[in-house]
Amino acid sequence: MDALFSWVGGKHLLTRQLIPLIPSHKTYIEVFAGAAWMLFRKEKSKVEIINDLNDQLINLYRCVQNHSDAMMDYLGKIPISRTEYKRLQRLNPDTLTDIQRASRFFYLLRTSYGAKLTHQTFSLSQTRPSNFNPAKVKATFGIAAKRLERVGIENQPYQKIITRYDTPDSFFYIDPPYWGCEHFYGKEFFTRNDFAQLKDLLMNLQGRFLLSLNDVPEVRELFQDFNIQTVDTNYSLGGADKKKRVSELVIMNY
Repeated sequence: MDALFSWVGGKHLLTRQLIPLIPSHKTYIEVFAGAAWMLFRKEKSKVEIINDLNDQLINLYRCVQNHSDAMMDYLGKIPISRTEYKRLQRLNPDTLTDIQRASRFFYLLRTSYGAKLTHQTFSLSQTRPSNFNPAKVKATFGIAAKRLERVGIENQPYQKIITRYDTPDSFFYIDPPYWGCEHFYGKEFFTRNDFAQLKDLLMNLQGRFLLSLNDVPEVRELFQDFNIQTVDTNYSLGGADKKKRVSELVIMNY
């Protein structure tokens, strides 16, 4: 199945290549969930955890998991409108209920150019329909709620998640911001220094991990102690028409 939304750096183009690389495990942990394309497309594991430091994103997942009917009703009545988009942008999410906040976040994400989290602008194309379709909200949320039924949803720094859930039967899928693109998700979420901290954590891991990153010399040098493979994919900005064929690194400790 597809994820709920597009996401900057989302792995929808790579899941067919990455999922066959997942080793046998009991507990699946997605450390930087984002749109959680891997979770939505892989087979279910005995225990599943998704985590992200973006509290608005995590609130969305929790509301889909537990209040999908209310969100369907709310989003099914919102028009695809620049005026509505700007009205929702102006709202302070801290003044809203969890369901209103989740619906606002979802709507702005689906109707913004390039699925951006920062500096969002309204997107309405001359040649294709909007990414937000009120008529499909019910089906989309119903399927997602079913998939998320027994998934644990965390909102913690990656260091705590890796330490807390590390066992010999754990498998971590790790998809941090790309090298050179750390600010795409907000300045406070991940910095250049975090790459070295992440590497040190992974050196002593009991379980197994698969880390996906862009293919740049700095990444190859930092993670040279692990098994590094290359896969080909297309880079685009939130479904933009212009795509670039590139290689991406898959880094594993198995």
